[in-house]
Amino acid sequence: MSVDDEREDLIERITETQRGLGRTFARHPSPLFTSNLTMRQLKVVMLLSLNGSASGQNLAQDLGVGLGTVTGIVDRLVTAGLVSRHEDPHDRRVRRVELTAAGAELVEEIQDAGLQQYRRIVAHLDTETLRALELVTRRIRAVADELFNP
Repeated sequence: MSVDDEREDLIERITETQRGLGRTFARHPSPLFTSNLTMRQLKVVMLLSLNGSASGQNLAQDLGVGLGTVTGIVDRLVTAGLVSRHEDPHDRRVRRVELTAAGAELVEEIQDAGLQQYRRIVAHLDTETLRALELVTRRIRAVADELFNP
């Protein structure tokens, strides 16, 4: 087996293991699945969590949809009490959307649930494996930062 073939085989096995972990996590109750949000609504909530606030135009661009679609998504999130709209202090023509306390709490619950499941798993690993995992995880993060945050 060539080095390239071995690398491809290893990448495939790692990817399949990650998919299996995702399926395992999906079988357990999580605020991610009990929130009753659509995928686009969840994307808006997560984007706002990362960015603090956004205009409708920004959200439309990030989601790859029209402004009318974003208006409907945001309307439903406002009704659910997860986001609010307000005037942009720098440009009164622009309405900004941001998470409410309930929206921020939902994001925190989703993230905490995943981290708790992950911690429960890694707590069963021996110290040597944890050291190796920490090194590999740090390296993956560094490569991701290089690729996605140039």
